[in-house]
Amino acid sequence: MAPLLPTIHDPADLRRLPREQLRPLADELRACVLDNVSRTGGHLSSNLGTVELTVALHYVFDTPEDRIVWDVGHQTYPHKILTGRRERMPTLRQQGGISGFPQRTESVYDTFGTAHSSTSISAALGMALAARQKGETRHAIAVIGDGAMTAGMAFEALNNAGVYDDARLLVILNDNDMSISPPVGALNRYLAQLMSGQFYAAAKEVGKSVLKAAPPLFQLAKRLEEQAKGMVVPATLFEKFGFNYIGPIDGHDLDSLIPTLENLKQLKGPQFLHVVTRKGQGYKLAEADPVAYHGPGKFDPSIGLVKPAAAPKKTFTQVFGQWLCDMAAKDGRLVGITPAMREGSGLVEFEQQFPDRYYDVGIAEQHAVTFAAGLACEGLKPVVAIYSTFLQRAYDQLIHDVAIQNLPVVFALDRAGLVGADGATHAGAYDIPFLRCVPNMAIACPADEAECRLLLSTAFAQNHPVAVRYPRGAGVGAVPALTLDTLPYGKGEVRREGRRIAILAFGTLLYPALEAGQALDATVVNMRWAKPLDEALLREVAASHEAIVTVEEGAVMGGAGSAVLEALQAAGIERPVLQLGLPDRFIEHGDPARLLAGVGLDAAGIEAAVRARFGAAQAPQARIA
Repeated sequence: MAPLLPTIHDPADLRRLPREQLRPLADELRACVLDNVSRTGGHLSSNLGTVELTVALHYVFDTPEDRIVWDVGHQTYPHKILTGRRERMPTLRQQGGISGFPQRTESVYDTFGTAHSSTSISAALGMALAARQKGETRHAIAVIGDGAMTAGMAFEALNNAGVYDDARLLVILNDNDMSISPPVGALNRYLAQLMSGQFYAAAKEVGKSVLKAAPPLFQLAKRLEEQAKGMVVPATLFEKFGFNYIGPIDGHDLDSLIPTLENLKQLKGPQFLHVVTRKGQGYKLAEADPVAYHGPGKFDPSIGLVKPAAAPKKTFTQVFGQWLCDMAAKDGRLVGITPAMREGSGLVEFEQQFPDRYYDVGIAEQHAVTFAAGLACEGLKPVVAIYSTFLQRAYDQLIHDVAIQNLPVVFALDRAGLVGADGATHAGAYDIPFLRCVPNMAIACPADEAECRLLLSTAFAQNHPVAVRYPRGAGVGAVPALTLDTLPYGKGEVRREGRRIAILAFGTLLYPALEAGQALDATVVNMRWAKPLDEALLREVAASHEAIVTVEEGAVMGGAGSAVLEALQAAGIERPVLQLGLPDRFIEHGDPARLLAGVGLDAAGIEAAVRARFGAAQAPQARIA
């Protein structure tokens, strides 16, 4: 039989296929995902697990008129392929190519931009109620993974949605941590189709109208229904939220998925479909180790992932993980907290060594921060390992529960700055601006791996909240000492003596700044702390130089450069200041080094910006009020 996938240019083509051709189409789609991810890198396990569900959704629903919102969106490669982007898949996550997540600007089928977890039900409810208000009959479907259901926002949305009994809202729980044995799966297929059918729905309504005249009988019938469902479903929790719960059903069985979705399409009110899928489905290596294949780089599918030779440089994440274990061995008060990012944040070894002091709270950043505050109130020393982009989700808790109470919580902010292929949604661009305005907070910006360990120890020694921000991957390769020494709190250092121009570097951009400083014969200062600033060093540098340049891998608006300007103004020092950092726009996915060069934050860019601003002209002499 001729390949089917090349004939599918949009879901309308898919809907013209006879149902018996969907299974071979799904096989081709899965092979296409595997082939492309092996060439570009990206999320694999999750996408292999949603192939049949994607096919079924676009087959049953009239997309894009019916809206599909994919929670997180890291499982949407099959969706992208079926919605006209198959030929662009080789550009996945590459600069100028298609995103690894849904983007409204990329396709009309990407109805809501995602990349952070647990937003889909809220967004889909908004779409469903907008349709109701406009007199439209389209459906809104939220596809949310079991991990994303650990976040409070998902339950806030469920609680709100359940009161709208005329909303055309379908929530699909993609449960990929549960398996169904064949007998139970067959039974669930039958029951799911039965409970999603019109006869069952009509019978329920008739029963309600008849039995409500006799409340005791109505309550008895309701309890019997719940108990009957409870025999084959995990719980009736979602029914309590006001949803009609269906499932669980096999999310790889198109003969179960399609009739169930067709039945649900005919029902009014909030519907909840529980499907069970398997991460890595159809690729044995990913099925066996879905974590390893969650977000692999390029690899040969016929061989699988090959363990690389010992890396010449430790990553910042590895440095943090080793420090955490070493400090925990020294100080019994230390506890480690992660919001479902054990591997990504480097806590695997810590969990193994200190299981009673390790807490994975699920995808619940708000809870993670307030939980840390509660631990700190009782004399423990929490270390919250969290990506910079995810700390944004707990800003109220950071201010209200940690900073106002001045509790000694250390925030280890991984992925600070640009992150490359994951793009704007995952970039840690805003932590300096949003943290430095909060009283009692301090922000350390290590320049390399060795300094990262030193500043983590320094942060842990403080009796107030401190964030240590560091980038993804490795730095220059500075080997950390095995000690737990500290650095002077709030103090920087001059790394190169020059003349006229002083470059103040915050974080790992110190090294391109040093290279630019060599070409410019400029002084280069490793500031180390965005808050508190080393104001004594700043005044000293300002008094002996004609102009100042600040360099940071973070938002230039309100960032460390702004802090320098504020400090100079407060001291009455007039000095030209050039602020270099991330511009006031979202920076999309691509190679991190190329992205930094594109915004002038490599050595050549720093040098060019300084020459363009100051040239050979003499800047005004310092005036100190």
